[in-house]
Amino acid sequence: MSDAHVETLDPEDWEAFRARAHAMLDAAVDRMMTGGEGPVWMSPEPVKAAFDAPLPVAGMGAAAVDAQIAALLPYGVGNTHPRFFGWVHGSGTPSQLVAEMAASAMNANLGGREHGAIHVEKQVIGWCREIFGFPGESSGLIVSGTSMATIVALKAARERRLGVATRKTGVRAGLVGYASALVHGCADRAFDMLGLGSDALRRVAVDAAGAMDMGALRAAIAADRAAGLVPFAVIGTAGSVDLGTIDDLDAIADLAAAEELWFHVDGAFGALGVLVEALRPRLKGIERADSLAFDFHKWLHVTYDAGCVLIRDEAAHRQAFSDRPRYLKGAERGLAAGNPWPVDYGPELSRGFRALKVWAQIAEHGTARLGRMIARNCHQAAYLGRLVAADPGLELLAPVSLNICCFRYGADDAVNDEIVIRLQEAGIAAPSTTTVAGKKAIRVNLTNHRTRLSDLDLLVEAVKRIGAEIETQGPSPR
Repeated sequence: MSDAHVETLDPEDWEAFRARAHAMLDAAVDRMMTGGEGPVWMSPEPVKAAFDAPLPVAGMGAAAVDAQIAALLPYGVGNTHPRFFGWVHGSGTPSQLVAEMAASAMNANLGGREHGAIHVEKQVIGWCREIFGFPGESSGLIVSGTSMATIVALKAARERRLGVATRKTGVRAGLVGYASALVHGCADRAFDMLGLGSDALRRVAVDAAGAMDMGALRAAIAADRAAGLVPFAVIGTAGSVDLGTIDDLDAIADLAAAEELWFHVDGAFGALGVLVEALRPRLKGIERADSLAFDFHKWLHVTYDAGCVLIRDEAAHRQAFSDRPRYLKGAERGLAAGNPWPVDYGPELSRGFRALKVWAQIAEHGTARLGRMIARNCHQAAYLGRLVAADPGLELLAPVSLNICCFRYGADDAVNDEIVIRLQEAGIAAPSTTTVAGKKAIRVNLTNHRTRLSDLDLLVEAVKRIGAEIETQGPSPR
């Protein structure tokens, strides 16, 4: 029996496929070249309808698939545009296309074994240790983002306090942890998913600067100990999602050491401020953390998704996850060498090659240039704060701490909600909203290397114009 005509999923004509791939690459590059033009965000009905189709049993064919993908390119969430100000999204870089193509061609599983891609991840983790001042024997893992990184870190913290037997017997102790009232919601979710319950995370009041109140933290710990509960971890925030504020990490590190608590830092975007000389002192103490979670896909502009967890105690990290069945047995030589594997440090055996795009971004641009992009965003946020403060029709709701500016038009919450929606629907800009001191805020986050001061000028003028229109016409959309 001949294998000459066995059906596979490879193209029958590789040169035709090469032309097809080049055409899509051209379309992607064209999209990135013009990403700062036109509306920030659109979600038209024809695009949504195109992805509401029956299951293609016989397949659509390459031409139809490529046409639908090309038609989709302009309709992302908007974060590649310089006036995307909502939430904390990185903007990506064109050079990431190159790394993503190579990673796709390799199709490597980073769960383990001995192969080249594993060494790329090891290099990235080594660089991260150096960036944050972690010891050489600390461990790390590239994950989807800070949400997963937080789960990994707090599981290691849980096991170090209760012992590895907890992995079989479950959690039966009244563990409690502490974080700023401004901590990201991923911390609550981590407590939930680790079987501790989100109520076990005590949200501690913040001071006038938006940092965790150390007196309130000490009182909370003392009250829980008196009630027979078991404090085990404290989370410091390096860049709160609402205001960009930073906790006193050095003071938290001192308290954690005195109270024998695991010190975790949520540094989703703010931790990378260590790349900026002027910001580095505000992050003092981050190098003392037992664990650190942060994202490459925010202020390093790596394409989604790519986050990281660093853990000081490698043994505690590995103890929390390593439990390989017989079919994943390691070896000293061959493909099963290279132990320990990444699967020994996290929940996933199937892991994509995220490390290559992270490595490529840092290697190509260097930490100095990436740091300059971070510094510029902070200067831009301060500039926006000054524009707002100088305008009698606008109100600055909090001092600009890092890269986030919260302000409002007039005094009506509904008007500010409507301003943001109209800005988005018109494609002018895409800020988000939050609440600061009980007032609805237009929240502008700056984590985009494409943003210019002129974009902020345009935003302020648009807010004032739309606000005046709403006051004249009423809050209902036109």
